[in-house]
Amino acid sequence: MKIVILGGGFGGITAALELSRGVAHEHTVTLIERAPVFMMGLRKLWMITGSGTRRDGERQLVALQASAVEIRQATVQAIDVQGRTVRTDAGAVPFDYLIIALGAEPRPDLVPGFSPAVYNLYGVADAERLGQRIREFQGGRIVIAILGVPYKCPPAPYEAAMMLDDLFRRRGTRSAVQIQTFTPQPMSLPVVGPQNCAQVEGLLAAKGIAFTPNRKVARLEGSTLVFEDGARVEADLVIGVPPHRPPAVVKESGLQMRGEWVAVDPATLRTSASGVFAVGDVNEIPLANGMALPKAGLFAESQAKVVAAQIIAELRKAPAPAAFDGIGHCFIETGGGQATMVQGHFLASPAPALTIAAPSAQALQQKIDFERSRLLSWFGS
Repeated sequence: MKIVILGGGFGGITAALELSRGVAHEHTVTLIERAPVFMMGLRKLWMITGSGTRRDGERQLVALQASAVEIRQATVQAIDVQGRTVRTDAGAVPFDYLIIALGAEPRPDLVPGFSPAVYNLYGVADAERLGQRIREFQGGRIVIAILGVPYKCPPAPYEAAMMLDDLFRRRGTRSAVQIQTFTPQPMSLPVVGPQNCAQVEGLLAAKGIAFTPNRKVARLEGSTLVFEDGARVEADLVIGVPPHRPPAVVKESGLQMRGEWVAVDPATLRTSASGVFAVGDVNEIPLANGMALPKAGLFAESQAKVVAAQIIAELRKAPAPAAFDGIGHCFIETGGGQATMVQGHFLASPAPALTIAAPSAQALQQKIDFERSRLLSWFGS
């Protein structure tokens, strides 16, 4: 059997490693990824604030601890679920099983007026560029604006605000810097519920970070935000959070979609096509409260384990494994050497059962260990 994995992020890497250990010696496992290196998204915030470098977090995909997996550096151009073939710029790849883990792409092109005057919080090159600007920033207004939804790692904009607050405090220049956040949503993290949002917004307020909900940006004019009602906010530095969308090849595949995203069985991650799965940010899983499961690396990882276990069970004619349970967490770095964590059961009914712990140094160490442990187990260093 030919098992093909598209995407070398959390989901793709996890699936490849699980299948490598389970069936790769009897069947072929191929991982296709256009980028030669992997880096966790959480490192971008460390790059911006100078607490970590890009080089320290990057790993070559060919160094994956999965010798039985073929790594192909190629760009996916089309997914033919009827013909059971993936077309890439390096040739066609047939499959019996397909795991789509292509993630979600930030789309600044969907924001009128988005230009180099605005820093894309989710772009690696922009994180490097922004880090340099922050090193030189002496004072003025910094605006962190959510310019569309959904977007990956929902707490990240607020993490960025609190980490910048901490950086300027340590420099002794915080009094010269205004930090404002804007979101089109009614609260900071709607999926976690009003009580937990109040906790997050309280952390922002305690640090003197302005939080403004229900403000949709209509367009950008350089470093000026123009809202739908015509109001304007001028800034010295704008950090933008563009809306995210799936790669075009996914939308063109003929798979059943939920709006912009691949529809899957929440328990098995199976798509509308036999033997085809979609894990991580590329799919949409509805929650009991009508919202969608957040797009986060931990969920891509856990979903990939569920999918790999199903494929292994089918090939070995073994009983079906456990379903995806929706239990997870994400970190929120709060500055001052501390972090907090949103955790709980996202698939609970009638609404996600989640808590947010008080900030602690222990939680920040857990976040650091989260990256370190995976890089070590995936790449050996």
